[in-house]
Amino acid sequence: MFDTNYLLISLVFSSIGLGYFIYGKKQKHNVAYYTGLCMMFYPYVISNAMLMITIGIALMFVPKFVRL
Repeated sequence: MFDTNYLLISLVFSSIGLGYFIYGKKQKHNVAYYTGLCMMFYPYVISNAMLMITIGIALMFVPKFVRL
């Protein structure tokens, strides 16, 4: 679980999630806010690096295509 790839990938996607979270909170954009929360916490439950990359990229596109 403490593989270098795992730690680097989780750091990258958690940082992007923090950016989405802050943007969503300041702009009152609920989709970006909840996407940011998901991106910060999903590395805790996923241990496969390729699956983590796939889910991370999919979550990055959620605010682009989902409008509420």
